[in-house]
Amino acid sequence: MASRKEQKEALRREREEREREAREQQRRKRLVGFGVGGALALAAVAVVAALVLSGGDDSSGGEKLLPDGGEAPAAKVTDLKQAADAAGCRLSSEKAKSRAHEQDPSKRLRYRTNPPTDGKHYEVPAEDGAYSKAPPDARLVHTLEHGRVIIWFKPSLPEPARANLKALFDEDNYQIVLTPRANMPFAVAASAWGRDPQPLGTGFLLGCPRYDDKVFDALRTFRDEHRSNGPEPVP
Repeated sequence: MASRKEQKEALRREREEREREAREQQRRKRLVGFGVGGALALAAVAVVAALVLSGGDDSSGGEKLLPDGGEAPAAKVTDLKQAADAAGCRLSSEKAKSRAHEQDPSKRLRYRTNPPTDGKHYEVPAEDGAYSKAPPDARLVHTLEHGRVIIWFKPSLPEPARANLKALFDEDNYQIVLTPRANMPFAVAASAWGRDPQPLGTGFLLGCPRYDDKVFDALRTFRDEHRSNGPEPVP
């Protein structure tokens, strides 16, 4: 017959074994939970990234709004102010008040100009390209901060006008975004964000109430004046 001491030792070993198995079971549950949670988080990130990053050179369905076959009128005026005056366009500028990043892509940000030129923006910029559906303003403003020039047009413009604007984009699309904007007070506009005065820079706007051939010189000279000059230049 086992002694009292041996019985106590056997009970101790059984207790320790049960405790060890309980700890191991809890550890496995935690690992499974972390794995499921991580998978769900990754899936959510993937969905958000797909929604946020979709865009760029928008060719799906874009032919209808930005058809090929247009022709941009040849350049005649190379001075920005003269070109803007000849086209009846208005030039304006104002010092930026913020370069802060917003992490929530669903949060609507307000801008002091229409279309926007500068200000707080979403942390993921819009890609360069010609769009048939405009990216959110908060992404486009970040693109301006990177030194891009955005050309905005009323989607209600006649098809030949839209085709000619697409031809202007194709003529020189380096660091350029071409995008529709239905709710602006201009037929065609362009915006840019200059780096001076540092650190916030200055927002620049070219607004053209009507579309005609003279608008192209205004857009070209604005593009050449402000491209690659953002507060946070990115090649």
